[in-house]
Amino acid sequence: MTKLSLRPLKGYKPFPGPLVTVIMDGVGIGKRDESDGVFLAYKPTLDKLFQEDVCLKLKAHGKAVGLPSDEDMGNSEVGHNALGCGRVFAQGAQLVNDAIASGKIFEGKAWKEVRKRAGSGTVHLIGLLSDGNVHSHITHLYALLERCAKEGFKTVRVHPLLDGRDVGEKSALDYVGPLEKKLSELSASGRDFRVGSGGGRMVTTMDRYNANWGVVEKGWKAHVLGIGRQFKSASEAVRTYYAEDPKMTDQYMDSFVIAEGGKPVGTVQNGDAVVCFNFRGDRAIEISRAFAEPDFQSFDRLRVPQVFYAGLMEYDGDGHIPADFLVEPPAIDRVLGAYLCAAGVTSFAVSETQKFGHVTYFWNGNNSGYIDAKLEKYVEIASDRIQFHLKPWMKAAEITDAVVDAVAGGKYKFIRLNYPNGDMVGHTGIPAAVRVAVECVDLGLSRIAPAVADAKGVLMVTADHGNADVMFTEKNGKRSTHVAHSLNPVPFIVKDYSGADSWQPAAVQAPGLSNVAATICNVLGFEAPEGYDPSLIRLG
Repeated sequence: MTKLSLRPLKGYKPFPGPLVTVIMDGVGIGKRDESDGVFLAYKPTLDKLFQEDVCLKLKAHGKAVGLPSDEDMGNSEVGHNALGCGRVFAQGAQLVNDAIASGKIFEGKAWKEVRKRAGSGTVHLIGLLSDGNVHSHITHLYALLERCAKEGFKTVRVHPLLDGRDVGEKSALDYVGPLEKKLSELSASGRDFRVGSGGGRMVTTMDRYNANWGVVEKGWKAHVLGIGRQFKSASEAVRTYYAEDPKMTDQYMDSFVIAEGGKPVGTVQNGDAVVCFNFRGDRAIEISRAFAEPDFQSFDRLRVPQVFYAGLMEYDGDGHIPADFLVEPPAIDRVLGAYLCAAGVTSFAVSETQKFGHVTYFWNGNNSGYIDAKLEKYVEIASDRIQFHLKPWMKAAEITDAVVDAVAGGKYKFIRLNYPNGDMVGHTGIPAAVRVAVECVDLGLSRIAPAVADAKGVLMVTADHGNADVMFTEKNGKRSTHVAHSLNPVPFIVKDYSGADSWQPAAVQAPGLSNVAATICNVLGFEAPEGYDPSLIRLG
């Protein structure tokens, strides 16, 4: 293993205090109107910080954090990977492509369990049948099917969800036809590979943000129970729906069940394995919960088969949904924390349970535990088990207490913290609670800033993605509550209270979260490691 080291930054003047990096989870830069919970909140400390010379906008979604396209919202996992690792690593579709090409997707414990279940049960593959590359890609499904055949799986059922949104609105037969042909070709040597059920994505299975659990229920009935309008094939179902309603588009097509002699051919039974082959999380979370959540109550599942369920990826890193998935997070080396430990820099990381893993595990490149326990201290503050809008202040005060004490103690040179409020409360979509959440973060900053000033340190403030900055969207005069992450940029601020150096913004093209690690190195007196994305600042 290569020994890590950092070179001193030329012209740098040391300062006595710490560098404190505040991650305001879910606090983006929005439209500055009534839909923007960050703008509406009373936040005098943050507003003052927005006037600093080093106050930039960073891209925190899409390709800037390793996702396939700039239509993909960022999230806390990839955001903290970028913040703590200094480079952009493949996520989403690209990560799956790489895992398939290397074969790693079939080497993990999840696929081994799928293989085990295939010995006596059926393997079910559920997901969006499309090459839109937003939620899924048909080549990923084909790779799974080919592997099933190669490993001798006897019975496989595909439950395709029709797109018509990321691809042509009536293009279903362009995907269903080739799929049926492929399944027929693979059904040799005693194998039985067929379509089991399906439906349009907007009415079957792929709900998101708890908007309409009836969509997931319809999918459950079709995929698991075999309840739905019956057809001999998926192609017949599509042609029939088209003929009955010429205005029908794929995404709104009703569910269908493939049957022989009135008996569904693809119901899910005890002992089966179920894999969701979507790589994007937002529309895969709810069906994952329906399969894997022990105390699930969002609708009556009527019958709950005991199956092994896996996602193509982990769809929700906060909730660990699902628990099992085929493609592991990216292998990330040479993380910032490792370099700082090698340089003897003491560090302190704190958040409450909801985001503790993000300032530790994800920040450190998806690695658990300490890098060097002699130099680092990680503090987890237990989150309350209560709906976030009922207590939007969460544990901001306790996090702030820990940081203020750490600054005053003088033991740690680098301190990082995550305030989860803007994200966790932002997901509720309740405007009053969202504003309070942002105000609580600002209140925390109002205590941290003077502590850093007293210690003659440096304060750095940023976020991992947006959320609280979009509380609702408006279309044709109708408002819709927005509870997802936003595509907005996030702030990046450096306030130097030390008087040692005069930092100025550097000329960085398309700055993003991955530039922060090099910036931290510079503030601490080091050149950025080789290969890191460039620093956002320079000595004035």
